Amino acid sequence: MTKTKRIVLAIAAVLIVGLLVYVGVSGGSLGEVKCMDCHGTGLVDSAECETCAGAGMVRGTAWALLPPIIAIGLALITKEVYSSLFIGIVVGGLMYTNFNFLTGMDTIINDGLISAVKDNAGIFIFLVELGVIVALINKSGGSAAFGKWAARHIGSVMRPITDRHKISRSKLAYLIDATAAPVCMIAPISSWAAAVSSYAEDGQGLKLFVAAIPFNFYSLLTFIFIIAICVMGFDYGSMAMHEYNAMYKDDLFTTGDRPEGDEEAVSDHGKVIDLVLPILVLIGVSVFSLIYVGGIFEGKSFVDAFADTDATVGLPWGGLIALVFTMVFLNLRKVVDFKSTMDSVPKGFLAMVPSILILTFATSLKNMTSLMGAKYFVADLMSGAAASLANFLPVIIFLVACLLSFATGTSWGTFGILIPIVTYLFVNTPDSPLMVIGISACLAGAVCGDHCSPISDTTIMSSAGAQCNHINHVSTQLPYALTVAAVSAVGFLLAGFVQNALICLGISIVLMIGVMVVLKLVFGKKKAA
Repeated sequence: MTKTKRIVLAIAAVLIVGLLVYVGVSGGSLGEVKCMDCHGTGLVDSAECETCAGAGMVRGTAWALLPPIIAIGLALITKEVYSSLFIGIVVGGLMYTNFNFLTGMDTIINDGLISAVKDNAGIFIFLVELGVIVALINKSGGSAAFGKWAARHIGSVMRPITDRHKISRSKLAYLIDATAAPVCMIAPISSWAAAVSSYAEDGQGLKLFVAAIPFNFYSLLTFIFIIAICVMGFDYGSMAMHEYNAMYKDDLFTTGDRPEGDEEAVSDHGKVIDLVLPILVLIGVSVFSLIYVGGIFEGKSFVDAFADTDATVGLPWGGLIALVFTMVFLNLRKVVDFKSTMDSVPKGFLAMVPSILILTFATSLKNMTSLMGAKYFVADLMSGAAASLANFLPVIIFLVACLLSFATGTSWGTFGILIPIVTYLFVNTPDSPLMVIGISACLAGAVCGDHCSPISDTTIMSSAGAQCNHINHVSTQLPYALTVAAVSAVGFLLAGFVQNALICLGISIVLMIGVMVVLKLVFGKKKAA
């Protein structure tokens, strides 16, 4: 059987099984309808609530999570992410409209794809600007010069150097991914902190974010894991095969598509400054643009301006200035000419097309789950658990956030959904340590699920940055992420009862190191054999 036939059969099987279960169990209905205004139930499926005449009608059942489950299942089976996401979008649109073709198409196009492009337009612009800057730096010889300097002074810090040291692209993608979102989730001065702040009430978001950092076990333990696996010198799961092939067979990819055209003519006059200065300008201008958009010139403090900023406006604002600076600077340095500069514009855009396309599809899929009221289903689950399982709430919140983030592919969307729910759960005990631990569990779970999800933008960008096959990246990092997640879950279980950050974090770190020693004993012996 050919690969194409296997993919078609896999798609057909997943769709048929999923939809048969849906129709068989629910009778083709998404279940009980809830009003966004009065939260009344047992309402007719229409645009107007029978109880309060409100206009906001949503559905809140477990079926809202079926489209992303189908998309994720197909992505893992077929190893093809574009069609998997698109099929999930189509299934979600049809389910939402009770399989009415015309209204389903309206939903898919308007509420799905067009809305996704609108929501991400600023990020798309920033990605293109970033792609062009990278293309220009590469063309100028700045990357090559920095690579030579790094090899002499600080070791493996970028793709050409990791290739030279026979580190697989899957391992590089994992290291990029593991030092991206987990770092942002414990950095007070970041767009992530600003996003979290915007979801909490009464201006307490940033305070909660900072207080939650010591309890963010997943982010903190990820660093322990990275250090341990590098120092101990072993790998497990499918990553072990990728690393073996890279080291002993000079095969950095093992399976999947391989980037072409890596080798291109670059200037022989490039220097380290040709890479460092544009990046420093990009960082500096981006920070300024974020606080400018947040209202720093309107009398707000730096923290308040950063908390109130809009990254979809601030980042493109700063990226454009950095791009113009890079063009002018490299032309004045005469390491690129005007023609090479203009040639880098479409080259940088094309380099970001896969990421833009997947991000569009992933956001569209998230829109479908939102339309079907996924957050209300999750809210019901959380509220039901609050009364009798107070001390178990941190681990429950962590696991729910993991699953929701994994299914929807968005950490921001997940803590946007769950933070208001978590704060509501502890509304009668706002000073309780469980409030902070619950927020931290929400943030940690959101990052964990995002880290594992094949439809997450950070996972996608890590694959793109390492030029690694996307499904290879997902499958190789999953055992690593789940190892850290398991230890983190134990940490949150303990935190629900002990409620002391120092004790819980200390025990979690010791447990993480112990797990790594056991894994080393098991898989290190296999590697030696």
